[in-house]
Amino acid sequence: GLHRSGAKVGLMDADVYGPSIPTMTGVEGSRLEMHDNLLVPPLAGGVKIMSIGFMVERDKPLVWRGPMTHGVVKQFIENVDWGDLDYLIVDLPPGTGDVSLSLSQMVPLTGAVVVCTPQDVALIDARRAVRMFEQLKVPCLGMIENMSYYLCPKCGHRDELFDHGGAKTAAKEMGVPFLGEIPLNVKIRVFGDRGAPEKIFTDTENYVHEAVQRVVENVAGQVSVRSSLQLAAPTLSIE
Repeated sequence: GLHRSGAKVGLMDADVYGPSIPTMTGVEGSRLEMHDNLLVPPLAGGVKIMSIGFMVERDKPLVWRGPMTHGVVKQFIENVDWGDLDYLIVDLPPGTGDVSLSLSQMVPLTGAVVVCTPQDVALIDARRAVRMFEQLKVPCLGMIENMSYYLCPKCGHRDELFDHGGAKTAAKEMGVPFLGEIPLNVKIRVFGDRGAPEKIFTDTENYVHEAVQRVVENVAGQVSVRSSLQLAAPTLSIE
């Protein structure tokens, strides 16, 4: 969505235990090349992609301790030819573990976006994630509610399988922006499995791609606010 608006975008898959980004962007199996001792990220729909998934077999589990994940994140930050980007989006693993801490220590982050489903058990973890980033001195740009509701394509009946509005309520209670809600929709799943996410904007019902577009615009808006305020992230000291 950001690329469609004309921005230069990179997508870094830091979910080292479940690197699904190559599959979902259609570049699984790409061979990495080197240029001036830097890894050249493959392009997917104009977006630069980097993932540990390019370096391991698809079904091979990564049984790694914290220092090893730290090394991967460091390599992806320092040894990848990202070029001149407007946005570098980092897909983090769920929870409050080593990868988020490592990333926050290495680079000044503009902010974090917390994605969750609306039911109570998911919101418990989402709230912890917001508080974690606060402790790491990383601004929370907002929360997104995924699988927010389901519209039957045949009869138009709306069903809220996982409840609805929980992320919006949590965002208000925690004092962070609410960035939008993404419906549960079969085409989003299909295009993700096929590695064709750009089709979400062209081959889905209006309410689907409009919902995704609102999220994109709201995230970009929050990034602009942070940039205009010129709030540099402070250095984090861990003892």
